[in-house]
Amino acid sequence: MKLVYSEEQIHQATIRLASEINQDYKGHQIHLIGVLKGSFIFLADLVRHIELPCSVDFVRLSSYGAGTSTSGVVREVMPLRDRVTGRHVIVVEEIVDSGLTLSRLLGDLEAQCPASLRVCTLVDKTGRRQTEIPVHYRGFHLEGGFLLGYGLDLDERYRNLPAIYEMEEDEDLL
Repeated sequence: MKLVYSEEQIHQATIRLASEINQDYKGHQIHLIGVLKGSFIFLADLVRHIELPCSVDFVRLSSYGAGTSTSGVVREVMPLRDRVTGRHVIVVEEIVDSGLTLSRLLGDLEAQCPASLRVCTLVDKTGRRQTEIPVHYRGFHLEGGFLLGYGLDLDERYRNLPAIYEMEEDEDLL
């Protein structure tokens, strides 16, 4: 595996993103929605730097399974608990890749008429984007590569790595 983003780079990006959110939503309460499973580490670190009143909910959608590429079919595994009507909503993802999962979620949320709806991602990976996604808060931009660590997994493994690594093409980690 090749190191892509160190713990310190991730920490600084998280602080910067929280600062941008604090500035943009000053005087408002926000509702953060983490997309499980990958976002839980990033969301936990991000929320600790947000100085606004906020609530948190989670949704679990899947389009991957055990492979390294999307199946193209988005399944809702665990729905949101709370409605978002009239709320300032920020969807938090560890990575935006093909955009299929997030596109489905954003459509569902927009139908509930939130006061605002934005996307915050640690890594905006555009090389395999299949649908346009409005990313308002971006930690890093990357074209390609299969990433592991800091919530990103391969068949449910490697999420616990404290930094983000790229799996080498000839590497067999299974």
